[in-house]
Amino acid sequence: MSPRPLCVVALALAACGDRPPAAWPGYAEAEYVYVASSVAGRLQRLDVAAGQQVTAGKVLFALDAEAERAAREEARARLASATSQARNTDKGKRQTEVEVQLAQLRQARSQVELARKDFDRKQELVPTGAVSRADFDEARTALQQAQARVEELSAAVQVARLPARVDERAAAEAQVEAARQQLRATEWREQQMQQPAPVAGIVSDTFFRAGEFVNAGQPVLALLPPGQVKARFYVPQAELPQVTLGQAVRLACDGCGEPITARVSFIATQPEYTPPVIYSNAQRSKLVFLVEARPSAADGTRLRPGQPLDVRKAP
Repeated sequence: MSPRPLCVVALALAACGDRPPAAWPGYAEAEYVYVASSVAGRLQRLDVAAGQQVTAGKVLFALDAEAERAAREEARARLASATSQARNTDKGKRQTEVEVQLAQLRQARSQVELARKDFDRKQELVPTGAVSRADFDEARTALQQAQARVEELSAAVQVARLPARVDERAAAEAQVEAARQQLRATEWREQQMQQPAPVAGIVSDTFFRAGEFVNAGQPVLALLPPGQVKARFYVPQAELPQVTLGQAVRLACDGCGEPITARVSFIATQPEYTPPVIYSNAQRSKLVFLVEARPSAADGTRLRPGQPLDVRKAP
């Protein structure tokens, strides 16, 4: 063999030795925040558009809250009514009602005085025979009845000045608390009718237009917070021992510039493809495991969801 062919072979072998190892195929995937309302309603307005950058706390959309506002006002009225009833149990009867009973008591005491004078006079005349025994007994009964009436009205005045019984007051306070919690529930529902951005990010997509009905828990839009992009790639089962959690890898993509460093954050425990019966040599070569790696927040902004990636171990 001539020297020239030997040189060509040597150069070819050298070139093969410098070739980088084959990359693991993958893609960039975003972790979206799906914003929804906890209650159902008709979408009244959508305040953002796809591609718009929003800050945390900005109102994104609002549902029609007319029914919730009416329910809130009703709950406030019920709370006011229950509160007034509870306060009323802490008081006795109105002063005018007490005055009526006091007047009746004064009248009853006057009746006692008259009945006592009549009884005393007849008691003196009984021995002389001017008054019969039956008239005397009648006068004594009238005096006893007048005295009992005074006792009855005195007790009624005392009761009128007392607050409600303990059980009645407890029941009234329970009604106040129930009305307060009902108001709290209606206010919460009204707050759910408009949703602020839970985090800052870019509006990736919107799923409804104004006027459409949105079910409870159904996302109205998707937010992509900054840095919430990760790499997902697939490692053949024969090469899986080379990958460990926390290991640094390099991500390369079209138009990304310099490779992006990321660290392995997840390794699947099950293969993505499992042949049905036995593992032949050809079938084992088809087994791949899903691996995820996360770049830094700054480097993550260089990736676009769905973008193909070539992943290699970091040197």
